[in-house]
Amino acid sequence: MRRLLVSLAVLLLAVTGCGSGNDNAPQAASEQGGAFPVTIKNKYGDTVVKQAPQRVVTVGLVEQDALLALGVVPVATTEWFGEKPGALFPWAKAKLGDGAVPQVLSDKDGLQFEKIAALQPDLIIGLYAGITADDYKKLTAIAPTVAQPAGVPDYGVSWQVVARTVGQAVGKPAQADELVKGIEARFSEVRAQHPEFKGKTALMASPYEGYFIYGTQDPRSRLLTDFGFVLPGGLDKAIGDKFGANISKERISLLDQQALVWFPTKGGTAKLKADPLYKNLKVRTQGRDVFVEEDYDDQLYGATSFVSVLSLPIVLDELVPRLAAAVDGNPATNG
Repeated sequence: MRRLLVSLAVLLLAVTGCGSGNDNAPQAASEQGGAFPVTIKNKYGDTVVKQAPQRVVTVGLVEQDALLALGVVPVATTEWFGEKPGALFPWAKAKLGDGAVPQVLSDKDGLQFEKIAALQPDLIIGLYAGITADDYKKLTAIAPTVAQPAGVPDYGVSWQVVARTVGQAVGKPAQADELVKGIEARFSEVRAQHPEFKGKTALMASPYEGYFIYGTQDPRSRLLTDFGFVLPGGLDKAIGDKFGANISKERISLLDQQALVWFPTKGGTAKLKADPLYKNLKVRTQGRDVFVEEDYDDQLYGATSFVSVLSLPIVLDELVPRLAAAVDGNPATNG
């Protein structure tokens, strides 16, 4: 259940405490000429950031990567998986430098409003998130809050929008744009080097509670289209307006694509390969499926889940060769 409304006293403490001196303050954003004030639209309204933030808290699951890529160390991050110190995977930890390891928050039972308020943030970021209208009201009582954009499902924002929006919020839009363009150039290289990907149907899936498939608005699915693949027709109709959903055994044929990437749960790979329905699909018999290691310490698993400006180089280096092996027509070289 979501936590009850934070007490007025706590909220007032957070609001009045924002921007106060702190010897342990993290590295702050460097203001660029003309960058502030900046207005950022979100699902629930407009967020005005008046000056370079000094204490940034992320309540989304991946925004710490964009912040660190821009040289900004958040005071707190939100745990997704992996139980890493500061909720930082290796590619992000490498950017921490001398900065203090962020405090880790949890949203398992709802956002931890009291802990967020106690951190005295002057900016809260929740782009890759599921912030509700009620959450937003409580968060904005603490500090200006950049919530997920309108027009996309919760947890459906693209890595480009995350990077550029974070860049706006911390006064580094040009630097963020350069980061995005650099990664997009690498995707262009992949498409040029692997023309065999073009037009082939592909899908991202997980054996979570059966057969879970990711829709067109999920960042993982968009990886495939960025490589040149196409997603199967009627995909979103099969899952509704979510970033992904489970399908019934009667619809298992939707998995039978020209390439299929699995994000297994613990024990998921063995279970899938023994599944009497799945093992007879052509995608399995012809070796067109790719199984990402079912290990939170495997960097490809984490990197392909985060889909961030810091994790994408790992995805490009490690997933692309496996997809090439999956679609080469030789079952012996499956991904």
